[in-house]
Formats: sequence, C-alpha cells, structure tokens
Amino acid sequence: MEGGEDPSNPYEQSTTQPLLSHQFPSVEPSPASISETEEDQAQYLQISYNYGPRSYRDLPFLILFVVLVLFTFGFGLFATINRNPHRYQASSFVYNTSVSSCTIQDFSSPFSSNSSEWNLFNSAVGDNRTSLNAPKSNLSQSLHGNSSAFYGSASSSPQESILLYSLMGYEYHSGNPTSLNALKSSVSNSLIWTLVITLILSLPFVLLVLVLLKRYTKQIVYASLPFFVIVPIFINVYWFVACTVSSRCSEAFPLSYRILVLIFVFLIIGVILWIFIVNWHRVELTVDIIRVAANALSSNLRLFAVLPSLTLGLLVYYVPIVFFLIYSSRNGKIVPEEENGVYYCVWKQDRWVPAYYTLAILTMLWSATAMVETQVYVISATIAQWYFSKDELGPKRAIRSALRNAFSYSSGTICLSGLIFGIVRVVRSMVDNARQEETSGIVHVILRCCVGALMSAIDFVNKFTINFTAITGEAYCKAARLTYELLKRNLLSAVFVETVSTRILAGIILVLSAIYTIVVCAILKAGIHLGDDAYFVAVMAWILLIVILGYFVHILDNVIDTVYVCYAIDRDRGEVSKQDVHDVYVHLPISRSHRPGFPLRGSLVV
Repeated sequence: MEGGEDPSNPYEQSTTQPLLSHQFPSVEPSPASISETEEDQAQYLQISYNYGPRSYRDLPFLILFVVLVLFTFGFGLFATINRNPHRYQASSFVYNTSVSSCTIQDFSSPFSSNSSEWNLFNSAVGDNRTSLNAPKSNLSQSLHGNSSAFYGSASSSPQESILLYSLMGYEYHSGNPTSLNALKSSVSNSLIWTLVITLILSLPFVLLVLVLLKRYTKQIVYASLPFFVIVPIFINVYWFVACTVSSRCSEAFPLSYRILVLIFVFLIIGVILWIFIVNWHRVELTVDIIRVAANALSSNLRLFAVLPSLTLGLLVYYVPIVFFLIYSSRNGKIVPEEENGVYYCVWKQDRWVPAYYTLAILTMLWSATAMVETQVYVISATIAQWYFSKDELGPKRAIRSALRNAFSYSSGTICLSGLIFGIVRVVRSMVDNARQEETSGIVHVILRCCVGALMSAIDFVNKFTINFTAITGEAYCKAARLTYELLKRNLLSAVFVETVSTRILAGIILVLSAIYTIVVCAILKAGIHLGDDAYFVAVMAWILLIVILGYFVHILDNVIDTVYVCYAIDRDRGEVSKQDVHDVYVHLPISRSHRPGFPLRGSLVV
C-alpha cells in the first residue's frame, strides 16, 4: 500500500488515475424487460396466415347467438302448434249470454227458418233475385249475340265502342279489340322470361366484366369516367327543358328560380370535374389497384359459386322463421268486448306474441349481419392464402379451409363482428332519421356529428378486423388491436383510394347495366311489340342486373381490403410475397410512426 491508502475506500484512491479508466458497473436490463422486448419483436415478425391448427375464439357470443336461434325456433314451433284456426273469423262469432263468451255461428244455417231475420232477408232479397240476375243475362246476350254492334258499326260512335269493349273486358286499339287479359299475360310472360334470361346471363356477364377489369382496366375506367359528368349534365338540362315546357311546373317554379338551380347544379358538376382533375394521379393509382384485385379474384373463381350459395342458405334458413312469424300472429282467442251496452266479439292476441316478434326479428338481423361477415371472412381467408402462396393459383383447398375456420374456430368472432356491424347500422339509421326531423339546437348537431364520427371509426376498424381475423385466427379484440398497430407502424392512408375505387366500380356497373337495359328495351319493342310496357320490363331487368353487379363490386371491394392488409403484413415482415402487388401499393401515401419498418428484401424501393 502506498501512502497508506485504503483500497476499500474509493474516495481515498489515487487522484493520478484517470477518471474515465474506472470500471463503472453496467446497468443490465431485467429479464422481464428482455422477455417483453423479444416477445414484442417476435409478434411483429410472426404475423402471417395461420395454416396450422386454430383455437376457438369469442365463444360467449357464439353461445348467445345459438341460444337466440334455439329460442326462435322453439317458440316458433310452439306458436305453430298452438295457433287458433279462427284468427280471421271474429265476425263469425256471436256473444252467447248463457255462457258469457263468444261462440261461432252455424254456417250451414246462419238464421233459423222461422226467425225474423231470415224472413226479413227473404223479403228483401229473395223476391228480387230474378230482377238482379236479369240485367246481367240480358247484357251478356246482347253483347255476345249481336257481334256487329261491337266491331265498328256505323251507328255506334268510337266512345260507345270503347265503353262496350270495356264492359266485355276488352280494350279498344284503333278499331281492333284486344283482350286485356291477353295483354297482361303477354307482359307477365315477357317479364318472367326477361328476368330468367337476365339471371342466366348474369354469371357470364360478371365474368366478362372481371376479364375486362383484369386486362383492360385503364380503358374501361377512362371510358366510364366521362359518364360521371355527362349523365348529371343530361339530367340537369332535361329537367330544365321539361319544366319549361310543362305549364303546371313553370307556374309553380318561376324561370328565375329554375335558372338559379340550373347554374347551381352546373357548379356542382364543375366541382366534381375539378376533383377528378386534381386527383388524376390517384385515379391512375386506383386503376392499378382495381387491376390487382381483379387478378386476385380471377385466380379464385370458385368464390362465385360459394358466396351465392351462402346467401341462398341464409334465405332457406329464413323460410321457417317467416312461417313462425305468420303462425305466431294466430296465437290468441276471440273474446267479448262491450261498447255502449252491446257486446262484440273481437280478436285478442296473446301477450307473448310481440316479444316473439322482437326476438325473431333480432335473430334474423343478427343472422344477416353474421352472414355478411362470414362472406367477408371467406373472401379474406381465400385471397390471403393466394397472396402468401408461392403458387400463382394458390392452395387447392383454400376455400374449404376458409369455410371450415369460419363455421368452427372463428364462428364466435364472426358473430361478434356481425353484432357490431348490425349495431352500427341501426345507430346510423337512427342518426339519419333524427337528421331528417326538425330538431334545433347546437347540442343536437354536436351529438349527431360525434355519433356519426364514432360509428364511422367503429365501422372502419371492424372492416379491417375481420380481414385480420381471417388471416391469423385471433380473437376480435386482439385482432382489432393488432390491426391498428399494424396499420400504424407501416403506411396506411388508403381511405381516399378505396373510396375512389368504389365510386369508379359503381360507375362502371351503372354504364354496363344501362347498355344492357337499352338492348333489352330495343329487343322487346322491335321483336315482341310490347309498346310502352317494354320500358317497365327493361327497368325490372336493369334492377336485377344492378343488384347482381353490385354484389360483384362488394366482393371486389373486400378483395381490395384483403390485399391491402396482406401488403401491410409483408411490409411489417420485410418480405415480398407478390411483387406485382408491391409495385402498385408502394405508391400509396405512407404515414410512419416512431418505429421504422424492417428493410425489405428484394428489389422493392421504399
């Protein structure tokens, strides 16, 4: 020891030793923090499609849904067995004073032969039966006996002929009587055959639209965009000219106001045109997104057979519930009711019937929303398997695996998602109804805005949550949290692009369905000679086709959402599963958080 320094006392160490040469104790992280960091990092890297065995999720909501269905069918069977066959025969019951209740009359002899009511009926009606029937027989003989009186005789005027034709059940058309029943039969037959042919041609038509969107997306979109401006201009000019020609409209709507409305609508059309011009680069990006989604859907064409089958299954499931609702209204009894000292027999429904109506309607609504979420789940699971597969066609049993997971492991999650979906729709409809009512006050406006924003946020989160659940098999709450973190960590501001793609797809199907309607109307007028009834038949065919094409757009929108989530998972893992998808989605607006994404492998430039 030099200088009597105590080595155990650090304050007495030599000051000649440099301060930075001291070995300070290093602060090592605790094992708990290390495990949390590793778990968090592993969680980021393990987000992918779960091909392995899954666990049952959100079982309480599945149990609640099954209980509601069992109660609906159980009480429905009871209502069917316990129905009263005299539900609509209350007028046939009379009050019996001896038993103080309502009893049914004898239909074979409603009045006794010696009763005063029966004598009064005979005296009032019986003697005049011949005179009542005589005009009808004489008119029939005169109408059918002398045919020259009805086919344009010189003594009869056109007005008299038209009147006589109408008495016989005929309609006058330029001197040629045409049976009204024959016309109605011709229109109904044409309508039925047109709808059947439209339904048969709808599948090839949808496949043709899919092929066009896959190969000629840019041409189809650019050819449809002008109609977004041409159609409003045509409608605006048409109503202005029609109102000017009509004396009633021109008197009720002065010229100055018509000009103001005309200019205002043109200004709105100009704003729409300006929005398209400003966001033209987003339109081009949307074209590429639609092309990618069409390519993904064309690789999984079996979805067009599975998804309508699910809808058909829902309709078959609804049939007994509808019958139960009909029979439940027949549960009750006919009871006497006093009014001004006179007793009447009226129908009194059982008290439990309104409660059953509420139960059955809620079950049907929940079943419908759950089926919508099931279809989204099947689409997402099928497209995700195709996306993460090395094969361009994807796994062979992708749809079977998606259906198995949807109706087993993730059925509780689908029920919960359907319940949230239904609540959002009900609350949004209530807000819309309240908006139409005359409610004043800033408080009501603020509440409506807050509720609308909250419902939109929940709907947005719910949409991507079911996509994420189909991919990973997680429970609803955990899937919602992981989806939010995934979108937050990486890019996600594609709301505008999705909105534009939906509007463009809607415009495309409107244009194509309008062309089909014009062709159908021309065929009906030229080939079948329906006249003005051809417009009605063509409109009904247009409605059917627009519903089918709208369903196709709904499927394509879900494909876009699924590919979007899969692309976000790829970015989070630093992988490239589909290069053509990355080449398009890399141009989306990116909003990064504090945690940077992993460097991507491959030729993708971030």
